[in-house]
Amino acid sequence: MSVSVTVRVPAKVNVQLAVGAARPDGFHDLANVFLAVGLYDEVTVTPADELTVTCEGPDAAEVPLDRTNLAARAALALAERRGIEPAVHIHIAKDIPVAGGMAGGSADGAGALLACNELWRAGASRAELLAICADLGSDVPFSLVGGAALGTGRGERLTALEVGATFHWVFAMAGRGLSTPAVFREFDRLAEGREIPEPVASRDLLDALAQGDADALATAVSNDLQPAALSLFPELADTLDAGRAAGALTALVSGSGPTTAFLVRDTASAQKVSEALLASGTCRTVRTATAPAPGARVLSADRTAGSV
Repeated sequence: MSVSVTVRVPAKVNVQLAVGAARPDGFHDLANVFLAVGLYDEVTVTPADELTVTCEGPDAAEVPLDRTNLAARAALALAERRGIEPAVHIHIAKDIPVAGGMAGGSADGAGALLACNELWRAGASRAELLAICADLGSDVPFSLVGGAALGTGRGERLTALEVGATFHWVFAMAGRGLSTPAVFREFDRLAEGREIPEPVASRDLLDALAQGDADALATAVSNDLQPAALSLFPELADTLDAGRAAGALTALVSGSGPTTAFLVRDTASAQKVSEALLASGTCRTVRTATAPAPGARVLSADRTAGSV
């Protein structure tokens, strides 16, 4: 058995998040166009006497270290399916914003699942891993596969998408987090009494991704959760305005927020927008990244590493 396994797993930005009406089960049907970006958490699993979780990195103090953590839940789910005792220590080195709308918790779940599958030599197939991911949460399957994909259902049913070029992004981290369930509740409140159309992927957006056309993508991005996020966190509008004023091609709230995302033309533009956002005083920190990025990938193990 390997002594330890480390998996790197990316953040995501939603270039389209179309949200349908609340379903009887409380979820919403989505047309969710995911783009994995080059900000990563690393999840390392090591045999232990019992299941434990530790975390380091920015905002690590906000990460739950009990069995509610998605990484712990992933280990438990795989262990139960395989009849394995989940005696493992999970260490998360965080670089993805916590409660930022970039799927950091989902990334940790996918990373822990892949790492435990490798550590325990559990032999779970890609399809089985994706099924476990879907049980864990709507964003977890995409964290496993990365790249670009359209998520339907509640976001867990993925169709890979073609991306014709590298896209450059700037991300502004807010001074506090936002709860995804709270943002969806606010979406429902704001939508009360309105007819909500079925969510469908934008053809213009899919074409822009496939052609690698940043200008076309900028005009096509959308996020139906953005009004709800701004309702709960009005100051985010100032951050969006600051990025646009600095020359970003477009600006939007990432997922349920509160991280704001700015599509820019190139590395020089990313630097300019980053500096302007920091100088504006409207955000806590700023990061740059390119997309698409690969999904969860084994970085190190005691035997030949691979990826799923």
